[in-house]
This record gives sequence, C-alpha cells and structure tokens, in this order.
Amino acid sequence: MPILNFEPLAKTIAINSINGYQQYISPVKGFSCPHRLLHGGDSCSNFVKKILLSEQSLIETVKLSRQRLQNCATASKTLASSNCGFIVIPCCLPL
Repeated sequence: MPILNFEPLAKTIAINSINGYQQYISPVKGFSCPHRLLHGGDSCSNFVKKILLSEQSLIETVKLSRQRLQNCATASKTLASSNCGFIVIPCCLPL
C-alpha cells in the first residue's frame, strides 16, 4: 500500500491562504509588519511564503516561521518602546 504525502497539498493550502491574506486582509488592517519596519526586507507573510515555495520541509518551515514570528514580536516591543509615535502591533498576536 503506497504512503500518501500530504506535504505538497499542505504547502499549497498555506501559500493560497497567505496570498488571500496579502490581497484582502493586509491592505485594510491598518498596520505593517514590525519586523519589516524595524529591519527592512520581507514582511512575515512574504518570509513564510518564500520558505513554503523553497525545498524546505513543512516541519522546517513551521520551525522557521515560529522563530520569525517571535522575532517580529521582539521587533514590535522595540518599536513600541522607541516612542515612534504610532501603535505597533506584531504579526503574531497570539504568540
């Protein structure tokens, strides 16, 4: 009996979910990714999408994504303490 590999389907669903978020939610949410604001480069959603499109396993993608969202939370705290004059919300509200 062949073993089914759901990883390609899971990655496709995740990428489509990120695309939907970027197209419909992100433009109207009213804030930007703190990690991108502080460090430049990709937002958290672009970062995760690039990993999903790479050859990384889904397990490794989850690990890297979790670390990035923790770094985003740290960036949010850094920006909030810098008296930048605006409200800073991390991408990872529950983390």
